[in-house]
Amino acid sequence: MKIHQIIPRLLMMVSFAALPMLARAQSLAALSVSPGALPTSAAQLELTYKRPTQKTKINHYLFDAFGPYPIVSSAAIAGFGQAVNSPPEWGQGAEGYSRRFISDLGIAAVSTTTRYALSEALKEDALYYRCNCQAVFPRLSHAIFSTFTARRGNDGHTVFSIPSLVAPYAGAMTAIYGWYPGRYNVKTALRMGNYNLLEFVGANISLEFLSSAPHSLRNRLHLNNGHGAVETNAEVSSSAR
Repeated sequence: MKIHQIIPRLLMMVSFAALPMLARAQSLAALSVSPGALPTSAAQLELTYKRPTQKTKINHYLFDAFGPYPIVSSAAIAGFGQAVNSPPEWGQGAEGYSRRFISDLGIAAVSTTTRYALSEALKEDALYYRCNCQAVFPRLSHAIFSTFTARRGNDGHTVFSIPSLVAPYAGAMTAIYGWYPGRYNVKTALRMGNYNLLEFVGANISLEFLSSAPHSLRNRLHLNNGHGAVETNAEVSSSAR
């Protein structure tokens, strides 16, 4: 499975390639969360948490599972799989690439479906909320941390998210026991799950730094959240200690 040795490097390259350009526009120190201290683009974010409607959650789910981002990502990963001939049983040519592309798209769809379904069952908010800070590294830290957390309750307090942790491995397990060649086993699935989790990290980084642009694809499709990751009273009290 040489492709899984390439995916993390690819994600890191793609994620950090945008940072130098973004860094020029960022302050070297984090700004206050108060609206008066934020620049115009960030000030448009509401600082009061609002639970998303069912329509909003469905739209985000469809975009995250079957939208252009997973399609482009699956196409790229399938290309690497084609280059290293993994799995070799699928061969080369258009047929081999098609099988790899459909497989990667299926893994992404199952992972996203699992995350949203479990989040709904546990009454968690699976949407990503951008950081109400401006410096690069606090935003990067927020994006990585958000991979393992979710919002819950009317106040949107942060909790450790079991669905976010389970989902990447659910997609990998489904692929291994659903359509991968029989010689692959649970160890391979766990390894694939680890890299799927890194893909979630890369996706959150892209949402944090790229999706807030006025002409971004998510904005054009009205999928950007209208508010940021507001700190709850408990979080504020904890950070003040």
